[in-house]
Amino acid sequence: MKTCKKCNTEIEDNAKFCGTCGEEYIIQKENTPKSIEGIGGWLILVAIGVVISPLRLLAELSKTYLPIFKDGTWEALTSPGSEVYNSAFSTLLIGEILFNSLMVLASIYLIYLLFAKKSFFPKLYIWIIVFSLIFIPLDAVIVSSIFPEVQAFDPETLKELAKTVIVGIVWVPYMLISKRVKATFIH
Repeated sequence: MKTCKKCNTEIEDNAKFCGTCGEEYIIQKENTPKSIEGIGGWLILVAIGVVISPLRLLAELSKTYLPIFKDGTWEALTSPGSEVYNSAFSTLLIGEILFNSLMVLASIYLIYLLFAKKSFFPKLYIWIIVFSLIFIPLDAVIVSSIFPEVQAFDPETLKELAKTVIVGIVWVPYMLISKRVKATFIH
């Protein structure tokens, strides 16, 4: 018998879940080496990406949005009577800023989950990729519907979308099937 780490109830050695609190357990085979536990192997690449991600997002946010507020673009596009006024622009911009700010916060939380080896890490990592894969094309279509002269899938948008697709193709299966991920994120 072993003891549940969460509620201290005794559970069967081969149990996958605690019968009292529902805590999930990874059953380690005796021939599974201890060396697959922890941030190592291919998981190091994930860790580097996770740590860099909020910094990259903040740099991109400031590069994209700060000039809009500094150079008069915001006033021109949101002031009725302006030649380039568009009633939907402020809603679009605020929506983009909110989504990207939430992504920064989620990325910071992801760093905590990574180093605390929390079992929620792989799930949130996958959800961030999925939300990005939905948001990027959705945002592109909305922008082109508000500004018809703007191409929906310009080279920069396609590059960002392709990058996210590649990250998803490589790392989502890794998060789902890796023995190291299952052995590391157990808390």
